[in-house]
Amino acid sequence: MQGQPTLLLGVGATKSGTTWLYSYLARHAECHLRSIKELHYFDAAAQGARGHARQIRLLEAQIAEIEGKIAAAEGMELMWLAKQAADLHEMIAVHRGDETYGDYLTRDSGSARVVADITPAYSMLSVEGLRRMLAVSPLSKVVYVMRDPIERLWSHVRMHAAEGRAPAEGARRARRRLDQVLAGAGAHSIAERGDYAAVIAKLRAVVPAERLLVEFYERLMTESGVRRLCAFLGIGYQPAQLTQRILPGVPVALDARRRAAAAAYLAPQYRFVEQTFGALPESWQANMARV
Repeated sequence: MQGQPTLLLGVGATKSGTTWLYSYLARHAECHLRSIKELHYFDAAAQGARGHARQIRLLEAQIAEIEGKIAAAEGMELMWLAKQAADLHEMIAVHRGDETYGDYLTRDSGSARVVADITPAYSMLSVEGLRRMLAVSPLSKVVYVMRDPIERLWSHVRMHAAEGRAPAEGARRARRRLDQVLAGAGAHSIAERGDYAAVIAKLRAVVPAERLLVEFYERLMTESGVRRLCAFLGIGYQPAQLTQRILPGVPVALDARRRAAAAAYLAPQYRFVEQTFGALPESWQANMARV
């Protein structure tokens, strides 16, 4: 990818505004993003042929779902669905080795200064996996967004619990799942995705400081936060839809007992971020006070 646009790798954290980040960059005049947000190339590559084969099966399932919608679609919706299906077919070619990851990202990018792959699962890569990811382009940069630990955890739990279920059942499952996570029952990827201390340690071991932006979710979606992002990427400032919430999930209240238990469980994350980055957003401070 020598001589190509800057490659932005959005590595998480899960449920911390990465879909908003994708949406903003996809609309930016100086950026070029494919119609699929999460490409899962590097986490598949980390598992070799088995990982690529698994990802191909998932992509084929997505194509089948989209093709089922195309029959009833028209106008702009039809055009968007057709574009997504085409992009998914091309991504299958990447996983099969018939096309390169770099060519996929930059095709039809024109004079764009930034291309991007926003895949939160990349935060779970090993140090060596992150090193291979960064080496794809000498112009690669990494963004990692942190959200208030309690709010991120609860949002992630709700997302998993709600899949394919009625709201009431999803709420019950969310509370049970949160109890399991807080009890340390098994290795929960939900908790690992919010282990800011572990992820940032890996990122700092691999990514040069000038190519890494660690931002607060609560500050990213402000004018000053968007300006920092644009300056980091070397693109002009473009106003963002700061009140827009994308994929907010089904609202379920977190009761006081579980909130207090989550605050105690996540206390090390609050302390780490405060010691590493200084003053925390107000919502973080309010939850820290519960410990």
